Amino acid sequence: MTDVKIEGKVGGQAAAAALEPHAKTLYDRPGVRVLAVVELAHTERTQPAPDSDKNASVKLRISGMEIPNKEQEGAIREAMRALFLQRTAQGTLEEDGEITLSEDTLKLTAGMLTEIEVARLRAGLRHWKHYANRAVSTPNMTATEAAHELREVADGLTALLNHGPVDGA
Repeated sequence: MTDVKIEGKVGGQAAAAALEPHAKTLYDRPGVRVLAVVELAHTERTQPAPDSDKNASVKLRISGMEIPNKEQEGAIREAMRALFLQRTAQGTLEEDGEITLSEDTLKLTAGMLTEIEVARLRAGLRHWKHYANRAVSTPNMTATEAAHELREVADGLTALLNHGPVDGA
């Protein structure tokens, strides 16, 4: 596991300039939260010795930042929601090859067709990625067995794309 650390100081003129107009408001309202679009720059990495019990770490600094105004906040929150949905989409692979999205994932989509499809495809891809990883980890697999496993993945991905089972399967 690699630990990620964000440096306390903001780097770059653009990031400092983006914060400056908000300094008084931030100071006057303890506990306030502010949305921001940030760019992170890799500044340092620590690689522990192989026999160490420490985690590897990477240190980042905010190198660019923009803070939306009230009218822009909705668009930024929507982008955050879409990115979160893509990262966390989950579902169950049914016998017919279809993905049934989890209840939490469906709640996040709020009935939006594009988001539902993205979540369905990501959940399916996650399933087939794990399946393929298990298959390639099988020791002493014969060429026939490997071909069978590859066919399973291909059929599963085809069913995922076609919203149902592969013809003839």
